[in-house]
Amino acid sequence: MRLATIRTTEGTAAVRVEPGGEAVEIGPPDVGALLALPDWATRAAAAEGRRHAPGTLDHAPLVPRPEKIICVGLNYRRHILEMGRELPEHPTLFVKFPSALVGARDEVTLPRASAQVDWEAELAVVIGTAVRHASPDAAHAAIAGYTVLNDVTARDWQYRTTQWLAGKTFEATTPLGPELVTADEVPAGAGLEITCSVNDEVVQRDSTAELVFDPVTLVAYLSRIVTLRPGDVIATGTPGGVGHARKPPRYLADGDVLVTRVEGVGECRNVCRAEKL
Repeated sequence: MRLATIRTTEGTAAVRVEPGGEAVEIGPPDVGALLALPDWATRAAAAEGRRHAPGTLDHAPLVPRPEKIICVGLNYRRHILEMGRELPEHPTLFVKFPSALVGARDEVTLPRASAQVDWEAELAVVIGTAVRHASPDAAHAAIAGYTVLNDVTARDWQYRTTQWLAGKTFEATTPLGPELVTADEVPAGAGLEITCSVNDEVVQRDSTAELVFDPVTLVAYLSRIVTLRPGDVIATGTPGGVGHARKPPRYLADGDVLVTRVEGVGECRNVCRAEKL
């Protein structure tokens, strides 16, 4: 099952996206509100609300106001090596704020405070059941599904200090969506191709099989720190090919078209726009 949050004339709506692209309203205003319901999967599958024709959907961020957006750095083997680091013993963690999120077709803002804005294609996990101190089985069961995220990063701010937050959460920089693909449709442990393109040039290509810490491991680990709640988003890290590691470095510019794809999950396509003065 595929779920999305779309903008309507009345605000936003959680929808089930049919195989042909038609969307059916479920009732709650967004996917985050839907996941907060204990019977969310049954309700979503049975819904017969207002319908929206294929090709007309205006995607909002999949979960517009998650309680937590937890991100994992340095989690693909090749990316770790290109950044000159050793494989980590534990996940490297940082967070984003919801104001960083944009929809799968929205413009990405290039912050005027930064001259080094970079791309980071990522598979994102969305939590569907509250979980704390999870076993691997409980962690697997807590995953509602998967979506696409690009952790667009201001490198000159990220590396001002040893803490990465400043470079990671500028407003309107992080595409999330377009859809939540429920976990039953993504085989556990599957190696999914993940790519990022800038102006039709593929700049990142790898497989989620290269993750050092897979989604279930991450959910179990994070649940030892905090209670993960429905709608929480976990960005699992980016593969090699980021602009900052290139020689010479390469960064996003006004008008660039940023396309982030995860095989079987979806695609975000965003035009980058310099922040207006």
